[in-house]
Amino acid sequence: CQPSAQGRLGTVTDAPDFDASADAETLYNAMKGIGSDKEAILDLVTGRSNAQRQEIVQAYKSSYGKDLIDDLKYELTGHFERLIVSLMRPQAYHDAKEIHDAIKGAGTDEKCLIEVLASRNNQQIHELVEAYKDAYGSDIEEDVTGETSGHFKKMLVVLLQGTRDEPGVVHTDLIEEDAQVLFAAGEEQWGTEESIFIMLLGNRSFDHLQMVFDKYQEIAETSIEDSIKSELSGDFENLMLAVVQCIRSVPMYFAKRLYKSMKGLGTQDNTLIRIMICRSEIDMLDIRECFRMCYEKSLYNMIKEDTSGDYKRTLLALCGGDDDLAGEFFPEAAQLAYKMWETSAMTKVQLRPTIRPASDFDPADDAQNLRKAMKGFGTDEDVIIDIVANRSNEQRQEIRQAFKSILGRDLMKDLKSELSKNLERLIIGLMLTPAEFDAKMMRKAMEGAGTDEHALIEILVTRSNEEIHAMNAAYEDGYKKSMEDAIQSDTSGRFSQILTSLVQGAREQGPADWDRALVDAQVSTSCNMTLELADACNEDSDDMEIKFMSILCTRSFPHLRRVFQEFVRCSNKDIEQIIKNEMSGDVKQAMYGIVRSVKNQPNYIAERLYKAMKCIGTDDRALIRIMVSRSEVDLFNIRKEFKETHDCSLHEFIQVETMVVSFHILHVE
Repeated sequence: CQPSAQGRLGTVTDAPDFDASADAETLYNAMKGIGSDKEAILDLVTGRSNAQRQEIVQAYKSSYGKDLIDDLKYELTGHFERLIVSLMRPQAYHDAKEIHDAIKGAGTDEKCLIEVLASRNNQQIHELVEAYKDAYGSDIEEDVTGETSGHFKKMLVVLLQGTRDEPGVVHTDLIEEDAQVLFAAGEEQWGTEESIFIMLLGNRSFDHLQMVFDKYQEIAETSIEDSIKSELSGDFENLMLAVVQCIRSVPMYFAKRLYKSMKGLGTQDNTLIRIMICRSEIDMLDIRECFRMCYEKSLYNMIKEDTSGDYKRTLLALCGGDDDLAGEFFPEAAQLAYKMWETSAMTKVQLRPTIRPASDFDPADDAQNLRKAMKGFGTDEDVIIDIVANRSNEQRQEIRQAFKSILGRDLMKDLKSELSKNLERLIIGLMLTPAEFDAKMMRKAMEGAGTDEHALIEILVTRSNEEIHAMNAAYEDGYKKSMEDAIQSDTSGRFSQILTSLVQGAREQGPADWDRALVDAQVSTSCNMTLELADACNEDSDDMEIKFMSILCTRSFPHLRRVFQEFVRCSNKDIEQIIKNEMSGDVKQAMYGIVRSVKNQPNYIAERLYKAMKCIGTDDRALIRIMVSRSEVDLFNIRKEFKETHDCSLHEFIQVETMVVSFHILHVE
């Protein structure tokens, strides 16, 4: 009973009782005299389909002998003017202008080229090519190839042909063969046969390639996306990833593009305008659903917070409504949520650190050099950074011991006396063992006035049983009190119970148990019998929290991925949305943290980093805690997730958002 997709839905449709001449008169009156009635303009333009707007343009010229678009350009300004004028163009001509602007301005806007050409179907591509020729008197292929190069150019040319197999065309006898060919062209050999990727991804139908990608995952034990990231680079990599994302789900692709347009360093208004216009009559409702499935707020509210004035009101009209209080998914989003959990369950992620053991390591020599860096007047911070950042934690412990054995001094005390502020906290954090550091971070989260609940959640939901046991021992050794007692004295209620459960370090291990996953998801194989989680959603909040806690705090991550997948399959709801709508406060944050960590732990931690730097004033403690604790685990993966989500590297973001220049030592470039 996997969810099935139905027709996509736009938010802008034909207006009933449409009268082009009456609308032309309304627009004329809104613009005559001193000033203009912007509200009347935006209400009318967003309330008509693109086809109806073309009739209005013609009626305006017939009635008043003037060009409507020219008048709108004269009367309006800024982003509002660009948005309204763009809405008045036929979609193919709007696409043509976007491509023209992307290649004829100062520098090429590769992201615009990628977005438009990767997401349009054959008919839209053909109409774009004709519109470009009509509007600019030149051949779009010649103009694009004149501004691009290499494999990136070749793939753009393939996409511009608009010759992809039509929807529904599946070559069943070629599915496994195509998957094998892709595997042989990339993962299985030294170097990559880019032409194979171009030929298959540029010509096979979306339906066919979805099946190929599933088969590829079975063969390679990794997703096609991860293979592209490891085998390709630059604009070509970004283009192929966009093509794959559109093959997976066009609405999901645009949901992510919209998020990046508003969540990075400043709003990318051109991207925001382009997407809101081109999808408003096609699949905006599906995009909204995908948006709320991936992020913590609705598209409507994000636009509302990130824009202003008439520009904001027009965008919100195109968006069509707020989904924060919505219940069940539309079929398209339900299917995507199901597939997302299925992919999460199947994918074997190779965690990659950014700090590795140094070769030719000599702890005695390092100890001597650290002492020299701290002797005399002033401290040579560069030497300290160079040594500490380029040794593994195990090697640092050897340096600590050598420092005491050779020099009779405590390295930690010397570092504390010579360094200051965030550099001191960062270096000391790196010199502690992981268990000591985690114990210290837990202590800091609970001491003083106020508790840092987010830190408690983040640490406990991302540590393995073994790491939690080691942290418990280090806490008791360092603070002469059990961590469980400390948590229970500093927190209360259901939140305290959740943390107490997690701090036991007793999460089950091993693969998913399918039969038990069905029960945990509150559903039998026939989808007729309500059981654990689904049943809990219909109970009062107290009983629901207990049942959720008993499953989310104890089951293995592989098992929970299957549970959440089955939950979507039979309830048509996503576990994250249930938690968001039905729970509150610290309990909601704890449950949400577990689910996000189960789905994609590097992505969850990347979001924690983003929030640490994007709030009012950088949360330096959170920034240091994450960078130190993940540098030898999965910081490389976190960097990739950060870049993919925010369209900005972690290194760039740290430089812009903080005054901490020392984080480069953890190899975040």
